[in-house]
Amino acid sequence: MHLERVDDPGDERIADYRSLTDVALRRKLEPEGGLYMAESSKVLARALRAGHRPRSILTAEKWLPDIERIIGDLDVPVYVVSDHVAEAVTGYAVHRGMLAAMHRPDLPSVADVLEGSRVAVLENITDHTNVGAIFRSAAALGIDAVIVSPGCADPLYRRSVRVSMGTVFQVPWTRFERWPAGIDELKGAGFTVAGMTLGEGAVSLDELVAEQHDKLALVFGTEGHGITPAAERRLDRRVTIPMMGGVDSLNVAAASAVAFYATR
Repeated sequence: MHLERVDDPGDERIADYRSLTDVALRRKLEPEGGLYMAESSKVLARALRAGHRPRSILTAEKWLPDIERIIGDLDVPVYVVSDHVAEAVTGYAVHRGMLAAMHRPDLPSVADVLEGSRVAVLENITDHTNVGAIFRSAAALGIDAVIVSPGCADPLYRRSVRVSMGTVFQVPWTRFERWPAGIDELKGAGFTVAGMTLGEGAVSLDELVAEQHDKLALVFGTEGHGITPAAERRLDRRVTIPMMGGVDSLNVAAASAVAFYATR
C-alpha cells in the first residue's frame, strides 16, 4: 500500500471523501460506474473477499496495522489523516477507523442470481437501515439472493452497508429493471412468489411453510403501505405473520428475519 499523509481537508487527493452524498458518488463520472463507501475494517475485508476493488482508503494513524493486515500488498493509496481532518472532509465523525472509496461492481443479471431455492425481493423499501438489516438476516439465515425493485433504496448506500456489517457483499443481489413485471421472471424460473402482507385472505406463514415449495421468492413491501396493488395482483401466495399482544405488524426488517427463519 502507498501511505500518503494529508493535513489539508481541501487536498484534491481526498476529494472522493469530501462531503459527497451517496447519490453524488453513484453519478461520479470518474471512475466509470461510480463509487460507494465502505466504512470499518470488517466491511472492507468483506468487500475485498467479494472481489470489490478499492480506489483509495482514508484512515487514522492508529488503524494502519489493521489496514495493512486486510489489504496486504494490494496496490492502493492509503491517505492518513487526523480525526479533525477526517471530520472536516466527510462532514461527520469517522468512528470506525477508516473509509474506503470502492469501485461499484457491475450488477449481475436477474437470471444469474436465481440459481438457489430461496430469494428475497424488496419492493420500494426506502429506509437504508431496513435494507441493511434485511441483508444481514438474509446472510445469517441462508437466503440465496436478494433482488430489489427499481424504487428500492441502494444496498450500497453507506448506512446500508454499515448496518448489514458488510453482508451486502456476501449475499448475491441485483436490481429488477422493470417492476412488477419482474415477478413474471421469478415465476418463469420456477419460483412460487409469496408476498408478506396484512391484507385479508392471506395464509399464515406456517401454512406457507407446510406447502413445502421447492423454490420460494419472498416479497417485502415498503415500510408504510406494504406491497403495491400492482405487485400483489401477480403474487402466487399472500402471507401474514400471526400477531399477538395487540400488535398488528412488525417492522419490515424484523418480519423478514421471521420469514427467513421459518422457511429455511
